[in-house]
Amino acid sequence: MGKKSIKEDKNIYFTSREEANLTRAQASELMGFISESRIEKIESEKVTVQPEDVVAMAEAYKKPALCNYYCSHECRIGQDYVPELKLLSLSEISLSILASINALSKQQERLIEITEDGSLSEDEIPDFITIQDRLEKLSLTVDSLKLWMNHAIANNQFDQATIDRIKNMKNPSN
Repeated sequence: MGKKSIKEDKNIYFTSREEANLTRAQASELMGFISESRIEKIESEKVTVQPEDVVAMAEAYKKPALCNYYCSHECRIGQDYVPELKLLSLSEISLSILASINALSKQQERLIEITEDGSLSEDEIPDFITIQDRLEKLSLTVDSLKLWMNHAIANNQFDQATIDRIKNMKNPSN
């Protein structure tokens, strides 16, 4: 294994490779189509990283969060529409989901009142925005759960084939 870099301003791709304890040569071999020199250029920001590069690095480094980082920070469309996710523990995610569901259940009747006439009046807007914000928080938490699961699969805590088989048993039409 090569020496650890002493460079201080490492980007996420550089630190992710180091956290995976891979040299550029080892990373290149794992990814197959990305050369050592391209990895160096991505890590030193001499070239613009491409989506297929990020997908390959995420798989090789066992860090699916790289894809979310790319979309939320580097993709022009994603910067506007994809929120950055944090890799949380399963208990943090579960508690956040339950808190969101509890908050929403308290707002359920208000949402029905607001939307039953098919329009939104000015006095309903503040409550509607509050409900919308709570739904967004729930959505982010569900996305964090998906990221947690992808991370667990990438790190061999779960077998993707087993998960797919179970999903297919629950949803035979897929």
